[in-house]
Amino acid sequence: MTTPGTPDSTADAVPGEEKSEFRKEMGPWANFALGFTYLSPVVSTYTLFGTALADGGPPMIWAFVMAGCGQFLVALVFGEVVAQYPVAGGVYPWARRLWGKRWAWMTGWIYMWALLVTITSVAYGAGPYIAILLGFRPTVHTTVLCTIALIIISVLINYAGTKALSMAALIGFSAELLGALVVGIILLTTHRFHGLGVLFDDFGASGDGSYLPVFLGAAIIGFYQYYGFEACGDVAEEVKHPGKVIPKAMRRTIYVGGAAATFTCLTLLLAVVDYRDVISGKDSDPVVRVLFDALGEAGARTVMAVVLISFLSCTISLQAAAGRLIYSYARDEMIIGHRLLRQFSSARAVPPYALLVSAVLPALIAVGSLISEDALTKIVSFAILGIYASFQMVVLAALRARLKGWKPSGEYKLGRWGLLVNLGALAYGIFAIVNIAWPRTPEVPWYDNWIVLLSGGVVVGVGLVYMFTTHHYGRGDAPSGNAVPEEADTA
Repeated sequence: MTTPGTPDSTADAVPGEEKSEFRKEMGPWANFALGFTYLSPVVSTYTLFGTALADGGPPMIWAFVMAGCGQFLVALVFGEVVAQYPVAGGVYPWARRLWGKRWAWMTGWIYMWALLVTITSVAYGAGPYIAILLGFRPTVHTTVLCTIALIIISVLINYAGTKALSMAALIGFSAELLGALVVGIILLTTHRFHGLGVLFDDFGASGDGSYLPVFLGAAIIGFYQYYGFEACGDVAEEVKHPGKVIPKAMRRTIYVGGAAATFTCLTLLLAVVDYRDVISGKDSDPVVRVLFDALGEAGARTVMAVVLISFLSCTISLQAAAGRLIYSYARDEMIIGHRLLRQFSSARAVPPYALLVSAVLPALIAVGSLISEDALTKIVSFAILGIYASFQMVVLAALRARLKGWKPSGEYKLGRWGLLVNLGALAYGIFAIVNIAWPRTPEVPWYDNWIVLLSGGVVVGVGLVYMFTTHHYGRGDAPSGNAVPEEADTA
């Protein structure tokens, strides 16, 4: 099944890399749309709006600004790295070239499981909206079936190749952005109950204590929003002139995606009638209530259809990223079953078995949620931590390489600002990871209170055992540690 790449596959080749088998069929706007639909302002905002508003009141919207600024620094660092190393798979090959094999193996392992769990969480989150659209009562079983159906549809679109992926990303981007703008304008003009002053009033969410801890708890909506831009680099071998196109697409994803998410959140906030009902738990689903009150049943169902396009396009983008990562892992012989997972379909220019894994494992995770009512929540708690941790492993690797003399040589460079931006990105990432993992529910059993760290520890622990018992990290001859030549083939 593995065949030589097409004639244009060698364009923009990276010195020292094997000829890519992917086809460079993804244009600049499709690359941006891929990152946008992965970041998906509608999916993230609609999924966590009720939780964030209940925890922090209307000022939780400022989490978008905080997280956007921090992740923008990360995107700048990633832009420098991908411009020099436009290799499929994203954070794994970047970490490999910046630091070495073992560091890269663990970075890819954490990112892989975070992606697979995130695929499940996004597809699972679509279940209630499918139920509303089709008019049936959502249950655990129907939600799992809807999750599996969405995963299957997504992987079939991914199997169709880069052109189909590009088209799906552009359709998802257009539908999501247009839907967010239209619904937002309708809410602002016909269903607005508050002025902008509510953005500075927590309506009792903090009780008699300080608002800062409450805000940091609600800020999960911002942390959940601002990743996905790295997907632009996951498909680097499918983009013409990646050194110019991908860094720009990453920044554009932050700009447009962040603005759309903030606007969506703002219009929903101003359309909620009683914040105290949400904070007290009386109104447990303010998004659905607002949409039905403002648009009526027919209008709300129409919006649900657009929302489902957003969930589908987000799932497609996540699978594309996960499939490329697994393929990149297998191409470097870094994982069990690499001979199968590295196989490539020349007809469609996609890695079929790697994509299959990105569908089967998320589906199995969804089925696992049937074992316990809150099993999925416990598994998904690792997703955001895993994404941020793998990001920061690349940021730290870039800082280490920079301090050892690495001078970025791609088409996008930060120049004299590089070290300062790198330090800022690392500081933000550490802050975000601590905040995400911080236990905030002392009234529940200790294992529930520490579930984020525990789930992260399990993934890292299993990864370490796997890595040092199989020694897969030492296989393959792809470049490693070559950002700083004297450090080649080190950890």
